[in-house]
This record gives sequence, structure tokens and C-alpha cells, in this order.
Amino acid sequence: MVDIDDGKLITLLDDTAQQRAPLLDIALGPALLSAVAAGGGSEQQLRLYRPGPTLAFSGRDCATEGIAAAAAAARAAGFEPVRRGPGGRAAGYHRASLCLDHVAADPHERTEIRARFTGFGELLVEALRAVGADARLGPVPGEYCPGEFSINDGHGHKLVGTAQRLVRGGWLFGTVILVTDPEPVRSVLVQVYRALGLDWDPSTVGAVSDTAPGVTVADVAASVRAAYARRGELVPGELPDGVLTDAAGRADRHRVPGDWA
Repeated sequence: MVDIDDGKLITLLDDTAQQRAPLLDIALGPALLSAVAAGGGSEQQLRLYRPGPTLAFSGRDCATEGIAAAAAAARAAGFEPVRRGPGGRAAGYHRASLCLDHVAADPHERTEIRARFTGFGELLVEALRAVGADARLGPVPGEYCPGEFSINDGHGHKLVGTAQRLVRGGWLFGTVILVTDPEPVRSVLVQVYRALGLDWDPSTVGAVSDTAPGVTVADVAASVRAAYARRGELVPGELPDGVLTDAAGRADRHRVPGDWA
């Protein structure tokens, strides 16, 4: 199940009109998580944002021999390399994507990792089907950043990747939805995965618009908000200045080793 039932309040931080630097964007999720976890209680926050061109490397990627070459390949393609917290392998996304950071206080430190993957996966499938996409939960053979709970279009294309991070007192569930224009992501990942020495199938990169022609990021964002609203009460909020300051202070932690730009 997803722990947002029974009318639970969720503060909605709609950041989609902002264009922040990728390093700040990637640091905001952990900063929100830190603030919520420190507060205790049952607070939940959902941040929606449209990222700049970003190549997000995992800690495992950053320990790989080819990381410097991979970061250089990303920059050459116009994608800024960043080191993310949760996630298994490199993922690319851009302004035609919608990203979600859902953070929650969990003073009882329940894990429920698989339940969250399944519950949020079902919520996202519901949201994408509502805009006309043939979305379903499950991995795609040969996909980039492979995961059991990817969301695909039933035709061998990955549309959505999700990841989790747990800390004492809280959790972060991160989502990347590639809405339109998958070709730049496919192209940069070919170069990046080659540098990292990873095998994959470039044809697995897909976008929501592949099965829902004409859909926009705004359409998907509205559908995601509606899916959440059917499970809890969304209350509009603003990013606290303290969280923005904390995220700016964390940015250097998200730099990729060997990226000298």
C-alpha cells in the first residue's frame, strides 16, 4: 500500500515553473527529507519539478573506472552530470520530463520498501493511463537503470524510473517520468553506458508521448496531482528558504568524480 490514504495531508510543492541548476535540483530531495525527518510527526511533502538536461549517476556508477569519461560524454551532449542518492545506474532526463520527490516523516522507521514501490507504481500507472498512455508496472529487458518496478508501455519501452532513500526518521521516493522527446536521452545514454562498460538496449528508451500523442508535461503533472488527490488531501505550499539554503550547501556532495567542468 501507499501510506497516503485516509485523507492524509500532503504539502504540494509545485516547482515546475522554476528552472534550477541540476546540482541544486538533485540536492533538494535530500534536503527536504532531512527537514521532514528531523521534524518527526507524520508530515509528507510532494515536490514536482521539470529538470534541466541532467545525467544522474549512482554511487555505484561513481565508483566505476569509466566515470570521468562518462561524465565528459554527458557534458558533450549538453547534460550536466550529477551524483544522486537513491538509484542503481545512470539515468538521463531533461525539460520534457517530470520529476517527483515525495518525502515523509516516519518516526517508527518502518521499511515497507517493496510496498512503497508497488503502491507508488500503481499510482503512477493510473496517472499515465488517465492521459492515454498504455502504462504498466514492471521491468523491460535490457532497460537503462534496470529496476523491478519500472513503468513501461507494454511495447518494450521504459517510461518511468523510481528509487527510494531511507534515513533515520523518514523516507524519500523519487520518480522520473520521460514525457516527450526521448531521442536526446537515448543518444546520451549510448555514450555514457559505453564509457561505464554497461550492456543495455538503447531501443528501450521511451516516452509517455509514444502511446499518448500530444501529451505535455503539464498534462502529466495535472494527472499525477489528481491521482494523489484521490488518496489524500493536497495542500499547496512553498519551498522553505531554509531547505533551499540547505540544498545549496549540499550541492558539492552531488558532484561526479572526475567531472572538472
